[in-house]
Amino acid sequence: VYWTFGFLRMGTTGLTAQARGAADEPELRAALGRALLIALLGGGLLIALQWPLRFISFALLDGTAEVEALARSYFDIRIWSAPAALANYALLGWFIGLERARTALLLQVFLNGLNIALDFWFVAGLGWGVAGIAAGTLLAELSAALLGVIVALRYLRKSRKSEGGQWDWRRIMARAPLLRTIAINRDIFIRTVALLAAFAWFTAQSAKAGNVVLAANAILLQFVSVSAYFLDGFAFAAEVFVGKAIGARDPRALLAAVRLSGIWAAAMAILISLAYLLSGAVIIDLLTIDPDVRGMGREFLGWAVAMPIVSVWCFLLDGIFIGATRGPEMRNASLASTGIFLLLWWALLPLGIDGLWLAFLLFNVARAVTLGAYFPRLVRGLQV
Repeated sequence: VYWTFGFLRMGTTGLTAQARGAADEPELRAALGRALLIALLGGGLLIALQWPLRFISFALLDGTAEVEALARSYFDIRIWSAPAALANYALLGWFIGLERARTALLLQVFLNGLNIALDFWFVAGLGWGVAGIAAGTLLAELSAALLGVIVALRYLRKSRKSEGGQWDWRRIMARAPLLRTIAINRDIFIRTVALLAAFAWFTAQSAKAGNVVLAANAILLQFVSVSAYFLDGFAFAAEVFVGKAIGARDPRALLAAVRLSGIWAAAMAILISLAYLLSGAVIIDLLTIDPDVRGMGREFLGWAVAMPIVSVWCFLLDGIFIGATRGPEMRNASLASTGIFLLLWWALLPLGIDGLWLAFLLFNVARAVTLGAYFPRLVRGLQV
């Protein structure tokens, strides 16, 4: 549930980078204020709706009574961290938009380190079990959110134009920028749901093909996820530099940011694909001991090898359009790409699992093509 609110991170990064590029310090402060307001309201809504959320979630859970009881225990505690969890997304996006990636990283290290320490204490020391894990995560998220706000206020107080770090509620609640913030986050949310639907469909079709195929594809999807973490780093850089260029209304800076991010991202994608080509079989063997799954994983390894080189462009374009806060374009491109993926899956059914992987590969191509089609308009908008 919390992961679907990742739009707060992305939307906040773009808006903050643009305010920074425009040298609009009051808007820098207001961007964080609006993001935290949405986080608190969204978190409060999740808490208020916890009963229907729990009912729906566990109605879909196909597990034993014991597993469901443990999951309910975790849910009932973890849900209370919703405002803090969403606030951490907002703070992360704000610090990235400020080009303070080190601060964002340290906050994440603090959150995860404290979470591990508390989990160990509550579970191993006090014997609280699953409830201890949930309590540890709750306290870690609350602590990280509080620390993040303190660090943000200290940053704002150091700025001459930040009015002592105080938030101007009239500016935060100003109709036009507030509606823009809501619209951007709404569109990114729809974009995220569309992408999740494609991944869920891929997994569902893998499951229909049997346990061996499901397990093999799950391992290969880990290859895809790991490459995404590396490539997302360049997308994050594109978000910041494109946002600054948009804020400064500088088309040359925009093109330079895209060119530099693209070169480095492409180089990284090639290196990742080479690493998978040379060591993919060994990695598969490390992740499973089942001989059938190992064999199936090797059979389809080529798709995972090709994925970084193909998908790097959709990741990069995501970063560009997040930095430009072009929500409608991202939403429309993702919806169109998901539709294309489903059509390709249907057309390639005779190819079996290879057809499924080919459709998934072309899904990433479609994401890049549909977003790339909007790029000339983005550049022209700055040249007017």
